[in-house]
Amino acid sequence: MNIYNALSENKKQLAVLIDPDKYSSKSLIDAVVVARKAMVSFFLVGGSLLEKVNLDETIRVIKDNCEIPVIIFPGDVLQINDQADAILLLSLISGRNPELLIGKHVVAAPYLKESGLEILPTGYMLIDSGRPTTASYMSNSLPIPSNKDGIAVSTAMAGEMLGLKLIYMDGGSGALNPIPLSMIENVKSAISVPLILGGGITTPQAASERFKAGADVIVVGNAIETENSLIERMAEVVFSF
Repeated sequence: MNIYNALSENKKQLAVLIDPDKYSSKSLIDAVVVARKAMVSFFLVGGSLLEKVNLDETIRVIKDNCEIPVIIFPGDVLQINDQADAILLLSLISGRNPELLIGKHVVAAPYLKESGLEILPTGYMLIDSGRPTTASYMSNSLPIPSNKDGIAVSTAMAGEMLGLKLIYMDGGSGALNPIPLSMIENVKSAISVPLILGGGITTPQAASERFKAGADVIVVGNAIETENSLIERMAEVVFSF
C-alpha cells in the first residue's frame, strides 16, 4: 500500500474516515468530490457499529467517483469486502480482550485469504480522550490513560516486535480531546513503523502539531461529516510538510 512508500519518502498522509451509517449517497458523493480535489491519500471505511447493511454500497460509491485507495477499517469480523483495496487487520494491543487480539482474526482469516485484499497488520491502541467512546465500549476494553506515555510507548514497541506493520493510536469516534503531543513524540521515537493517529483532530492547527510530533498519517472523520471543506484545509497542512 502507498502508506509504506510514503514513509520511505518521508511524506505525511491524510486519510478520511467514512462511517457508512452516517452518510447518505448524496453526502458521500459530495465528500468524495472534495477529497479527490484535495488529493487525500486514502479512505478508511468502517465503524465500531454498523447498523445498516451498506458497506458494499459505500465502497462502490467511492470507487465510482474517484481513484483514491479504499482501506477497510473493520469494527467487526463481518466487515470484509473484496471491492476495497486493503484492510487494516487490527489487533487491539492496548486492551486485554483475547477476541480482539487473535480470536476474531482466526475466524476472519479464511475469508481474508479468499478476498484478495491487501492485509495491513496493525497494532491498534485506544487512548483515553476524556469521555467513553463507541470503540472502547464495543471492544470491552479500557483505553490507555492519556497521561501514561510510558504505557503507550511500551505497548507500541511490543506491537512492532510482534511483527505488526503499522501502529494506530486512536481516541475513538467522537473523541473529546486529541492524543497529547508528548505521547505521540515518545511513541514515534520508539518505533520504526508508520504511526497513524485519529480521534479528536478537528482543526488544521491540531493536525499540524501532531504531524510535527511524529504522526505519519492523520485520520479525520467526525469533524468532516458536517463540514466537507475541512478536508481541503487539512490537506493543505499535509502538503506543507
